[in-house]
Amino acid sequence: MSIETSGGRSLGVEASAVGLAAREAARWAAEAGVAVRELRDLDEAHAVIALLVEIWGRPDNPLITVEFLRALTKAGNYVAGAYDGDRLIGVCIGFHEEPAARTLHSHIAGVAPGLAGRGTGMALKLHQRAWALARGIVAVEWTFDPLVSRNAYFNIVKLGALPVEYLPNFYGAMHDAINGGDDTDRLLVRWELLSPRVRAACSGTPRERPLDGPSNRRVAAPADIEALRVHDAAAARGWRHRLRDELEPLMAAGGRVVDFDRELGYLVRLAGPGARPDPEQIRRKP
Repeated sequence: MSIETSGGRSLGVEASAVGLAAREAARWAAEAGVAVRELRDLDEAHAVIALLVEIWGRPDNPLITVEFLRALTKAGNYVAGAYDGDRLIGVCIGFHEEPAARTLHSHIAGVAPGLAGRGTGMALKLHQRAWALARGIVAVEWTFDPLVSRNAYFNIVKLGALPVEYLPNFYGAMHDAINGGDDTDRLLVRWELLSPRVRAACSGTPRERPLDGPSNRRVAAPADIEALRVHDAAAARGWRHRLRDELEPLMAAGGRVVDFDRELGYLVRLAGPGARPDPEQIRRKP
């Protein structure tokens, strides 16, 4: 896999880091059995919208329109797809944040229903990482629903991204196959592309995970919120308010989410006297 650079330059990121990121992305794509590439033409844009409708529903009100997607690609933003043969099975869309931030905001990422677990999502995110580094972008941010445990594990453990902000009801109600009309609380995560944590995650190297202790607190998350929304909407809403009431004030007071366990939930390192910010969790401002 080749990653194009912006004007042939990596804009301050060492060429060795860009090359390594491209090789890691290619390896993950090969293991997932997919080909990941940027999508630029009109037919590809229509295929992206069709896949998003397949994942989220909302055929009459898609998450993004063909016209806007075309504008994003023309302006040099990130739109990529994962192909299994000729079939588009995964997509990832991002746009640039303010210029001084050197950060990409990854807005949408999804894999076709029934195909989760084969590594397509990892292949897409590592392609995005290599693409960003080739353009001198050193961090990627995105939001996810903190109730979705599989996404929390993927983002925090598999990718090495760390939550930096709790955003209650960020998008308002979304009536689709995934959100089910619930409040759209989100965690904003920051993926520091060259940090030791992320480098280890992308290489597949096991890292030492933080342990529970007196300076940490666990915040539980449901095992399968999507199934719960279908079978017991009231219980699903209860989880939303319970997690919000616990996690939002901890983060607002300076607590840092440092890990996630599928059974135990979020591990929050509490703020205390003399506590120093984690450099991997600081959202840099120009």
